[in-house]
Amino acid sequence: MVTTGLERLSKEKDLQKKIVGKVAYLGHSASVDRNYTIGVYHLKNIFGDRLIKFLGPQHGLFSNVQDNMVETKDFIHPYFKLPVLSLYSEIRAPSDETLKDIDTLVIDLQDVGTRVYTYISTLGLIMEKCQGMDIKIVILDRPNPVGGNIIEGNILEDDFKSFVGHAQIPMRHALTMGEMALYFKKYLYPKTKLEVIPMQGWDRNFFFKDTGLPWVNPSPNLPTMDSALTFVGTVLFEGTNISEGRGTTRSLEIIGHPGIEPFGLLEKIKNDLDVWDLKGFTLRPLYFHPTFQKHKGKSCGGFQIHITDHQLFRPWRLGQFFTKKFKEELGTDFAWNKNPYEYEFDKISIDLINGTDKIRAWVDSGGGPDELTKIEGREWPTYQKLRSKILLYP
Repeated sequence: MVTTGLERLSKEKDLQKKIVGKVAYLGHSASVDRNYTIGVYHLKNIFGDRLIKFLGPQHGLFSNVQDNMVETKDFIHPYFKLPVLSLYSEIRAPSDETLKDIDTLVIDLQDVGTRVYTYISTLGLIMEKCQGMDIKIVILDRPNPVGGNIIEGNILEDDFKSFVGHAQIPMRHALTMGEMALYFKKYLYPKTKLEVIPMQGWDRNFFFKDTGLPWVNPSPNLPTMDSALTFVGTVLFEGTNISEGRGTTRSLEIIGHPGIEPFGLLEKIKNDLDVWDLKGFTLRPLYFHPTFQKHKGKSCGGFQIHITDHQLFRPWRLGQFFTKKFKEELGTDFAWNKNPYEYEFDKISIDLINGTDKIRAWVDSGGGPDELTKIEGREWPTYQKLRSKILLYP
């Protein structure tokens, strides 16, 4: 059984003593214990009037706001009557006013283990801002739902840093939120005052299904624990005109486009799936009608990705495979998304998501799987060496 940092803090008096002075809490709807009690209750019960404000990441404290560049506003919590300050508005880094009067900032966010998921960028911006300040950051650690051993995707190139790429790490980074904080402190922000309250009972081979903890979607479009794993690959389609299933009840598990006939396409790609050695899932051809976002109200042909073996499944590679295949199938009806993406206006969104322009060039040139493998793993040894020095769990 896995015990989260929040659950440990709620029970262990010695840990509570580490939270000094006036306290702020950065959490969201997935900041729950195994009984679904949200973290704001725990913090208020433990610290009383010492808890002076809440902070909200992208999607807000209640995880009720949609995605890319849909900002959240500051407000007063309707029950606790404390200020809730947004870290996803005109600026994404905390201001001096946001941090005013805080002695300890407790961070309790359920990350999903993917570089582009913005909670680790929010963490990095907080740590950067707090360097040299007399503010202690305490991370209440939680599981990486896609596991702590399997790494996927190329290392972010420095020219493609953004709010969906804070540091030079791979797409599937295999770190918990607490470990990511330690990584940032060791290699980026050494002057930050940081403490991590680790989990108990978590194993690096665990996926979220193995933890015994309840899944609460950490953002509006990740409805299931499996969608957190498919997201590693399906998030790529945010950089295209392919629907990633937003506007359906299975967003980021479903992919498709009005120009795709899925039954015939499945027959076409069966052999290629074997050549690419893609395993651990089943593709179910389907049609769907998104109720919002891309292709709203149109019939899209595509697939739902059903995971059959979490250890064998490589979602990033499958996502790159389908980017290539959809482009081949759709021809001129395929397009890269040219709209602004997470406050970046000069670079194309797929390059920000991939952390490089090399993969877009690989798709456009009709490259094969061996070329993708070279792009992906070129800098893994360096990353593996760096991450090995901050791991908290066996």
